[in-house]
Amino acid sequence: MSDISAPPSPRRWTALALIALAQFMVIMDTSIIGVALPKMQTALGFSQENLSWVFNAYVIAFGGLLLLGGRLSDLFGARRIFATGWTVLAAGSLLAGLARQDWVELVGRAVQGAGSALIAPASLTLLMTLFGARPRELTKAFALYGAAAPAGGTAGVFLGGLITQYASWQWVFYVNLPVALGVLAATPAVMPAGAARRGSVDWLGALTVTLGLGVAVYAVVRAPETGWGSASTWLVLAAGLLLIGAFVALQAKRREPLMRPGVWRSPNLAGANLAQLLMAAAWIPMWFFLNLYLQQVLGLGAFASGAALLPMTAAMMLMMIVLAPRLIARFGPKPLIVTGLLALGAGMAWLSLARPDGSFAVDVLPASLLTAVGMSLAFIPSLGTALAVPDPAEGGLAAGIVNTSYQVGSALGLAAMTAVAAANGARELGNPQALTDGFSAAFLGAAALALVGALASAITIRTPAPAAHAAQEPAQAAAH
Repeated sequence: MSDISAPPSPRRWTALALIALAQFMVIMDTSIIGVALPKMQTALGFSQENLSWVFNAYVIAFGGLLLLGGRLSDLFGARRIFATGWTVLAAGSLLAGLARQDWVELVGRAVQGAGSALIAPASLTLLMTLFGARPRELTKAFALYGAAAPAGGTAGVFLGGLITQYASWQWVFYVNLPVALGVLAATPAVMPAGAARRGSVDWLGALTVTLGLGVAVYAVVRAPETGWGSASTWLVLAAGLLLIGAFVALQAKRREPLMRPGVWRSPNLAGANLAQLLMAAAWIPMWFFLNLYLQQVLGLGAFASGAALLPMTAAMMLMMIVLAPRLIARFGPKPLIVTGLLALGAGMAWLSLARPDGSFAVDVLPASLLTAVGMSLAFIPSLGTALAVPDPAEGGLAAGIVNTSYQVGSALGLAAMTAVAAANGARELGNPQALTDGFSAAFLGAAALALVGALASAITIRTPAPAAHAAQEPAQAAAH
């Protein structure tokens, strides 16, 4: 975060549109490949076991490099890192589209993830730079930023199906290129320059945390194939945890660490990040298995399945933009985070009652709308609370931490719930009862994660005292 006391930028709302577009594209790139995977498998020779790595290569690179992206944003200026991220994303998209071998495709996806890891924390830092000193505008900016995520996820499903059917699978990657060029052309004119500051990059810390997070996520993602009881699963997971432990030890000794240990003394930082992690660990599996239920059990096609997700997406966007800011202003972040996670868990528990001979109107629509209410209430206040660090110079670090929490939660939650679904019948393609049983178990597991998140938020997040709140209004604006 730069100087939040600067005069308002006359082009700040145009800049916000680019920031929201960045969030939209980062999320869309995780969902747009879904419909294209069968054709990619045929064209590139992926085995059934390795096909999931087209998704995982992106997520692991994204989650593992976010802390480095936040640090680079603080040191070299958020605008420069934002533009660099779009350049890297475009290069990865071009490589993924041109790939003729499976390993080249995975490298391209990892490069895309690296670009997104630069874009995401820089975007949040720019948002705070533009709106951090204006609490009312900041709340609206967070609402628009938050609404871009479900829009990107749903748009990815539609565009993936449309592009795969009428063009070719390569265009699910090429679609990023004109967007990246447009953003790069507009960025110098609308984004605040931000001053670079002197300092060093803890490359060893970046290497250990990236490898640690990547190896840990790899262990969990691979566990459904190798077995949760296998020695290889636990050895790989232990290696990841040891690398993360080495990273923590390094940070305590470095003069300029990648993640200053003292940042965790910021009020509510740990609680808000835990809420984001558990929220993502619940939400992403729910969205994934709901899509499978619609297609594999109810028999909807890709376009019809995407249309079935529109009411949930539209409700989330409307509530994030219109309702959530007013409720945050009236009640503060903590009650909304707790209530939202409870509603999210209740909606997922309701989805677990879906029937093999069910219908969209009865088995999906009402429960999905309840999950939309929960996500709308919890996402913005937990994100804002996680970004409200006292030192503006650590805005990129805070953005990197919260994005890491969300992405790692997404990967771990999806891997764990995939194992739960498989163990309860979801492997039996063509058997609606077995599939429904597996998906219901995954919905219940996701509901449990959301409820744990609600309980943890109730315990760990504190409501600031009125005097402290008044004195720190600019910082606390991120949570209000």
